[in-house]
Amino acid sequence: MNVPTDKTTRADNDEAITAEQVTEYLKQHPDFFILNDELIANLYLPHDEGEAISLQQHQVTTLRQRNENMRQRLLSLLDVAKENDQLFNRTKNLVLALLDAQDLDHAVSIVNHSLTTDFNADFCALTLFGNTERYQYCSARVVPVFEAQQQVGHLLRSSRAVCGVLRPNELEFLFEDDAKLVGSAAVSPLTYGNNIGVLAIGSRDENYFRSSMGTLFLSYVSEVLNRTLPRFMNQYEKKSA
Repeated sequence: MNVPTDKTTRADNDEAITAEQVTEYLKQHPDFFILNDELIANLYLPHDEGEAISLQQHQVTTLRQRNENMRQRLLSLLDVAKENDQLFNRTKNLVLALLDAQDLDHAVSIVNHSLTTDFNADFCALTLFGNTERYQYCSARVVPVFEAQQQVGHLLRSSRAVCGVLRPNELEFLFEDDAKLVGSAAVSPLTYGNNIGVLAIGSRDENYFRSSMGTLFLSYVSEVLNRTLPRFMNQYEKKSA
């Protein structure tokens, strides 16, 4: 396609050049204005404030805006990286503390303290499944598994953590006296061969935990608990037998 440098009218040509054709030509020849730089000075574009600016000025402004957008995106990525680094360190400290735990009471205390203090959770509830008579002198909350199935059965059917707003009966089962204060929650079943419990983290803000939120951290903590708690639970049951 040939783009004439002089004025062209429908009378001068059998077929007038359309704006789409000019656009397509410039896309295919990005160096057009480099080869015809004398045209740049004659091109003016409307400015946001109403004044016309040259193409060169427009390009400079556009590049500055793009650079600012890239700068903001980079700063955002750096903030996310910093948050992830802090999350990793807190998670590492939690895992190391669990590895040093001496018994079930100690392990439960570590989880509650870490999630409410290091991770700033409004509420934390760790519920274990078992024979309540054998754990009557334990600080851990233990309920029969059939009771958990009745109240939060659908949350236990999958090994994946879920986030969002829970039903009133689910909140009452998981958080007990704090149930009415919990706006949203993240819940992760603890499963290692069979259901051993459920870990719930609550927020006063009903929009804090959303169904679209990632659960990688909570799932990782749950996997660690899946491999540490059964050993402590078995030890406690042997003492109580």
